[in-house]
Amino acid sequence: MRVLVTGGAGYIGSHTLVELLRQGHEVACVDNYSNGAPEALRRVGELVPEGGLEAHEADIRDTEALDRIFDIFRPQAVIHFAGLKAVGESVEKPVEYYDVNVTGTLSLLRAMDRAGCGRIIFSSSATVYGEPVFLPYTEEHPLAPTSVYGHTKRMAEQILTDWAVARTEASVMLLRYFNPVGAHASGRIGEDPAGIPNNLMPFLAQVATGRQAKLRIFGDDYPTPDGTGVRDYIHVVDLARAHVAALERACRAAGTETYNIGTGQGYSVREMREAFSRAVGRELPFEVLPRRAADIAEMQSDCARAAHHLGWRAELGIEEMARDLWNWQSANPQGYATATDVNEDQVAGI
Repeated sequence: MRVLVTGGAGYIGSHTLVELLRQGHEVACVDNYSNGAPEALRRVGELVPEGGLEAHEADIRDTEALDRIFDIFRPQAVIHFAGLKAVGESVEKPVEYYDVNVTGTLSLLRAMDRAGCGRIIFSSSATVYGEPVFLPYTEEHPLAPTSVYGHTKRMAEQILTDWAVARTEASVMLLRYFNPVGAHASGRIGEDPAGIPNNLMPFLAQVATGRQAKLRIFGDDYPTPDGTGVRDYIHVVDLARAHVAALERACRAAGTETYNIGTGQGYSVREMREAFSRAVGRELPFEVLPRRAADIAEMQSDCARAAHHLGWRAELGIEEMARDLWNWQSANPQGYATATDVNEDQVAGI
């Protein structure tokens, strides 16, 4: 298929490009590089040299630019990653988050309508669930997001659902991620957060490379086995493969379908630190601080629906998550900023 990937130069997007290209899909990426790097696309082309990735620089809120890209590429499906994703920042910048995440989705749908493209896989989030009423979360869990970021994902889900109702042949796959971690096993692509990382594992990776002094554990008095927060972490390569499975499903099913994408296994902050310390080969320093507001004790997914309908299950565990993250970070201690052999002309020619 011809697949357009928005935000494809970002963390999850770049790994998904690799999996799509390896499956033989024709792929075009659109990204404004606010959360992604042109170098990531060059390295995707390096990992799958036979793939022929097409790259376009544009903001998804620019519907005219999207129209031009759709006219050139004529996609048969879209995988929509482009958006802002930091929970804390979303509370500080609500207008920007609604603009990018909600207005951007509306802009994309307008372009899809004009091009006659009716399949979309949407990068959603388990944050739409909010405080757990029961665990593990199933797709039927009540939706009660507690952050602006979560509200934008919930709103985009509703827009996409309503869009599919109005178009009988449209197919919408809503993928609710849990906590993506790790990197490509080659160490060539991985997560490259701007500034101080908001999430546990990229912060811990910067502790290992000396960019941060120590890990901050926010709370060790939760009702969990070791007192620290428990989350359902998923290897980014498993997550990328879930998108390929959802794309195949979108070719067979009309309407809107929702899937949890996680491992179904919860790991604590302490367990993740210990696994990453083993990968690095030394104990990484940490300090315990008071709980953060709005943090919950535990998150865990039920992914039975994805296994049944998508034929997908996570295959990589905590040791692979830690190993591959360290492969990436140790080879790229400053992220993609260490790359000096790329320019815009090279990216445009991928």
